[in-house]
Amino acid sequence: MNFKNKKILIANRGEIAKRVIFACKELGIKTVTMYSDADKGSEFTQLSDETYPLNGNESRETYLDISKVIAIAKNAKVDAIHPGYGFLSEEPELPRQCEKEGILFIGPKSSVMKKLGLKVESKKIADKLKIPRSPGSLTLISSPKEAKKFAKEIGYPVIIKATGGGGGKGMRLVETEAQCDEALKSAQQEAKNAFSESGVFVEKYISNLRHIEIQVIGDSFGNALHFFERECSIQRNHQKVIEEAPSIFLTQKEREELGTHATNLAKEVGYIGAGTVEFICDENRNFYFCEMNTRIQVEHGVTELITGYDLIKEQISVCFGNPLSMKQEEIRINGAAIECRITAEDPSNNFMPSIGTIINFNPPQGEGLRMDGIVKKNLTISPYYDSLIVKLMSYGKTREEARRRMIVFLESMKIDGIKTNLALHKTIMSTQNFTKGNLNTNFLKDNNIIEKIGKQANHSHTELLHAALSFVAMKETQSFKNSSKNNTEAMSSWVRSSWE
Repeated sequence: MNFKNKKILIANRGEIAKRVIFACKELGIKTVTMYSDADKGSEFTQLSDETYPLNGNESRETYLDISKVIAIAKNAKVDAIHPGYGFLSEEPELPRQCEKEGILFIGPKSSVMKKLGLKVESKKIADKLKIPRSPGSLTLISSPKEAKKFAKEIGYPVIIKATGGGGGKGMRLVETEAQCDEALKSAQQEAKNAFSESGVFVEKYISNLRHIEIQVIGDSFGNALHFFERECSIQRNHQKVIEEAPSIFLTQKEREELGTHATNLAKEVGYIGAGTVEFICDENRNFYFCEMNTRIQVEHGVTELITGYDLIKEQISVCFGNPLSMKQEEIRINGAAIECRITAEDPSNNFMPSIGTIINFNPPQGEGLRMDGIVKKNLTISPYYDSLIVKLMSYGKTREEARRRMIVFLESMKIDGIKTNLALHKTIMSTQNFTKGNLNTNFLKDNNIIEKIGKQANHSHTELLHAALSFVAMKETQSFKNSSKNNTEAMSSWVRSSWE
């Protein structure tokens, strides 16, 4: 398809906005961006052909405001909207509004997104396709009595999980029946606050699990392909820290089985665009379907490095009505890639966000380097959005080569003026268990990573309050002027923000 005279609004910011802009430039598509007050003059706005103000700073009044997004799309006369990741990327109301206004959405249809976005519904689809899933309820739990009934059937410990959530929000571990009442109540309340959806379900808790996800892309002709797996087992508070492709853990048979499950799921729902089917694996190598993320993922770059395909360009192409440009047998694994998420946080200080201006930046150099991000000298890190500033990726012919190259990149990379988690990644890369591929979601704890970089176990309320008040002084926003208590709560909320 000829993309001449096509125009796309990127309903996002920062690194992913830049990534989509570059893909569009290669396809000959004009781009439109939108920006908050804090993002005025940012690099991504300068790279696009047109840019429009959102008038405000906080997410709910800017990047999460669907009415503003649609208004800009109509004013700019765009053909499509690309949501990136985060923000509105998995909010079914955005594609629904696009469908209403005759604007193409770069992603699945609203009905498909809604169905897959509810974990209980997606698990029902998995059951239909005979895709293994962890034991648990396929109905929403509304009372402690129901929760205890299911927990007793599948055995403690269990997890109470939000059906419409992610990032660890609306999730509670329950080890005994006595904990059920309070866990249910708090999970429902957190889910309602975070996702406007209080529905929760009960699932068997699996400890020391590995997190394996399969990248898929589907077109409007009923085709779906997978681009192999990514291992995302190293996490903090259910949020990914390091990703790699392929997984050192999978056998070829397991790789093929998971790929088939993922593409079958995508075909079953008529999935269009890029998505990720997530699995967890227990200590006995039992794989269970977890959920499907209906968007491009933060870590898509490592898949591109090992397959040679541009996933964003393919995502845009199929959503414009083109068939997939490759066949499954043409997609092969070539080498290995690792991604470290470099964030503006201080791991030695309870991962306190670091707000300020980067006064010096020395980028890493060397073979096998890919760096996607917004980090540069004189960049001001604002308090309004997540802490991810750059995705540092290494590629090698083998995993060990990729690991050694990553260590070189981390050692040579310098960011002055703010705190970052560079030391965290250096420590992880050098551990014996990472070198051997002994990974699980408890990796940081099991390997004493935080202790090794000098974590202070507890920090007083005064320290948190001081950080919050410093934040207010730097960015005088109305929502943070009410009281010291509100300032502390606001800062704590930002600390807990999910960047997937």
